[in-house]
Amino acid sequence: MSKGFRQSQAFLHTWSGLLLGWVLFLVFAAGTIAFWREGLNRWMRPELARVEQPMRALAGAQAFLTSKAPDAKTWFITVPSARSAGMPVLWVPQPKAGEQRGPRRARRDTQALIGADGQVAHARDTRGGDFFYRFHFDLHYMPVIWARWIVGFAAMMMLVAICSGIVTHKKIFRDFFTLRRGKGQRSWLDGHNATAVLALPFHLMITYTGIVTLMALLMPWAVVANYTDDAKISAVLFPGAAVAERTGRPAPLVDMVAIARDAERRLGAPAGYIDVSEPGDAAARISVSESGNAMLSSRTPRLTYDGVTGRLLWQAPAPGAAAETAGVMVGLHAGRFAGYGLRWVYFLCGIGGTLMVASGLVLWTVKRREKLPDPARPHFGFRLVERLNVAVIGGFPLGIAAMFAANRLLPVAMAGRAEWEVHWLFITWGTASVAALAAAPARVWPALFAATGAILAALPVYDLVATDRGLPAMLLAGDWMIAGIDAAMAVFGVAFLLIARRIARYRPAARSSRVRRVAPAPRVLEPAE
Repeated sequence: MSKGFRQSQAFLHTWSGLLLGWVLFLVFAAGTIAFWREGLNRWMRPELARVEQPMRALAGAQAFLTSKAPDAKTWFITVPSARSAGMPVLWVPQPKAGEQRGPRRARRDTQALIGADGQVAHARDTRGGDFFYRFHFDLHYMPVIWARWIVGFAAMMMLVAICSGIVTHKKIFRDFFTLRRGKGQRSWLDGHNATAVLALPFHLMITYTGIVTLMALLMPWAVVANYTDDAKISAVLFPGAAVAERTGRPAPLVDMVAIARDAERRLGAPAGYIDVSEPGDAAARISVSESGNAMLSSRTPRLTYDGVTGRLLWQAPAPGAAAETAGVMVGLHAGRFAGYGLRWVYFLCGIGGTLMVASGLVLWTVKRREKLPDPARPHFGFRLVERLNVAVIGGFPLGIAAMFAANRLLPVAMAGRAEWEVHWLFITWGTASVAALAAAPARVWPALFAATGAILAALPVYDLVATDRGLPAMLLAGDWMIAGIDAAMAVFGVAFLLIARRIARYRPAARSSRVRRVAPAPRVLEPAE
């Protein structure tokens, strides 16, 4: 491989990683946290007990919906697992005369949460871990379509950066086993290589499958060329039973627990989602989908029953090769099928990816600082990148820690509480960004990391003192999910404090002055007398 080609790939690797590196850091960090989405949903609602009998919660959900929304157009029920914080239910009212039927909308007054005891749960309002899941591809405070274009383009640049990085570092695997400390640029490059190579297959998989999840947005031409109606492509990708029109003849709904158990027997796996159309009517239909935690593909099998007699009416056909491939790609990216062991692998590899992006951004400044004519007076472009690194890499984790703290400290009955938890993330991050842009990076880096570490380390202590969900209690109860989250926060808190201490104590080596060596004048021999 020619040296010129490798150098061109190095240029591509550097700039494809830098220009969207800050977006990639946010996506990697939020996506990594989202692997524990269900656990955080529970941790951020400490009032809720663990769901150990899903069918008990389902019976309670049917009783609640029958009394709350007996004439609704549709009920949507998410069957909980041991990881879940209760059973979310959502209903869509009957459309009014002349009203167009649109997609379902998650309104506050048409949804509820059923607890493990089958009763409506009264717990603090929070976005929980779902916020990080949505943020890692929808961002926040902007139209979803814009956010997904930004994230999709960033993911494509990430794939370019990974592939060009493999080409650029011809000794990348040998360098993985080399970690030189205190060597400035060389140390940052070693750390960047190590985090990149350690989980290289995961980085390639998670980036490529992330692009696949947005393929209909990023590359819609195949759909446009073959389908003129969105309903047709939806019917091909997500087939369903024929829609039954409401008859107006009241009829009691069959026991949904019996339907769910029959569906689980036929599917050979737990139920994940239950949709009830036209409940309380003779035309009622109940559709049961297999849990996404039970299989690799996100295109889970589906059964539809008569809502009055309980007779099986329809079973989803086997998906085609293209649909199954897409379902597997989405399933690989989300990792819902993973058990606790594999989920930890996903999580640790995600941390490696986050560190890879962060170290690459810092490496850009470290590498160029040594080439500046006067490192004490860098040019504007260098200062901008350096301070954006501090604002994003140092500020975003502090915002996350502030969101977790707000979950514990905001009044439980506060209006708009869930939104204000998220607002505190961005208020804290914005404050940290202002500090990063205004003050010297050498002072802001340790301050932000120390604040993040202090908050994260304090949260398990708060749970131990102020709640009955402290780490020892959860260990005794065998609730490893909540215990693991508290322990992880303590570990990350200590890690951030140690990093802050290391940065605060760091003193850059004095720049060696290069003394120009003057060649000695040639010796002139005097002529002999």
